[in-house]
Amino acid sequence: MDRAQKEELVTSLSGVFKNTSVVVVAHYSGLTVAQMSKLRRQMKASGASVKVAKNRLAKIALEGSDVAHVGNLLKGPTIIAYSSDPVAAPKVAVDFAKAHDKFVILGGAFGTTALNVDGVKALATMPSLDELRAKLVGLIQAPATKIAQLSTAPAAKLARVFAAYAKENEAA
Repeated sequence: MDRAQKEELVTSLSGVFKNTSVVVVAHYSGLTVAQMSKLRRQMKASGASVKVAKNRLAKIALEGSDVAHVGNLLKGPTIIAYSSDPVAAPKVAVDFAKAHDKFVILGGAFGTTALNVDGVKALATMPSLDELRAKLVGLIQAPATKIAQLSTAPAAKLARVFAAYAKENEAA
């Protein structure tokens, strides 16, 4: 890798670190190429990305960004997963770590907040942005549904009372 390629990599990485909301750092030593490809596909499907870069270049790219404190995690063969959705990258990383014991999550960052392994796992258990939007729409629609049910309930109760009286009269 020549100097121009290194500068280009540092520039692209610093753009990534400034524009993403969450970064997850993990060790990937011992994973096969097929497993790495699977991780990349899963990340891409969820809207996240994965980057393997030299630690020295990644630390240079981290300077001046909100997630600069993850620089101390960059030791050994590390992989950087990131996404603009705060839940996408941690969710895929935690799921992948459960299935592959050689993929070890070291920590990460959520905005300016540093995350340890437990923080990344806690972030992964939260619902995604799309799931939250669906719940919100459901909550907004629920009152209208309940009003419709309440307006038809008295008529249904009245019909049941009349049916009971009719059965009583038929039996007598």
